[in-house]
Amino acid sequence: MFHGLRERKHVHYFRTLSGVVGMLRNPEGTDSVFDIEDGLRDIEASRLAVEHALSFPSVRAMAEERYLRPVPDIEQLAAMPEGTLGYHYAHHLKTHGFDPDYYRKIGVETDAEYLALRMRQTHDIWHVVTGLSADRTGELAVKACELAQTRRPMAAVITAGGMIRYLLKDPDQLPDVMEALYKGYTIGSRAKPLLAEKWEEQWGQRLDSIRVRLDIEPGDYLPTASDSGDAEREHAAE
Repeated sequence: MFHGLRERKHVHYFRTLSGVVGMLRNPEGTDSVFDIEDGLRDIEASRLAVEHALSFPSVRAMAEERYLRPVPDIEQLAAMPEGTLGYHYAHHLKTHGFDPDYYRKIGVETDAEYLALRMRQTHDIWHVVTGLSADRTGELAVKACELAQTRRPMAAVITAGGMIRYLLKDPDQLPDVMEALYKGYTIGSRAKPLLAEKWEEQWGQRLDSIRVRLDIEPGDYLPTASDSGDAEREHAAE
């Protein structure tokens, strides 16, 4: 049904467990997220998630093309007209001090590897397009959105781990976390496949028009004004 995906039968338990423990200790650490993803890449659920993603012709076309683009010039995007995707993406990164090239690189020999790299490459674009904040609960909300869109096991583990983390360390905040997860999952369930989008060719388009086209209702997402500066992610390039 899809080409280039190797048959894999096992879980890299140590790497997955190490990633989960690291995430519980430091929710802002991106290395833990990548460890979880890399550790789960061989399981049957990951194969089925790739199969699900490629069941959408638009996503399959992206994978067959191996569509990837270099890191954009953030200053050029920041100078674009206010209201455009490029403007909002650049200001999202600049506001939080994020590095657009933060993610761990992987080879792209298979469809699974391509989809994983594309998810890493466009993570912050998903934040901007969905309107989900970049604080801790917003990060979990984006993973819930990703889970609804892609069914990736990594997204399920991170959302579950996030709930456990708040249950153990900040139980008073658990209702807010559950609300964020609900909103993120709702956005992902309703929206058209975000993995099918060539975002880099849409920098000059208005963000509100993109949301309408993708069926992202303005009332469904968390306002970016709720972002908390003390909960920024540690974008660590490897």
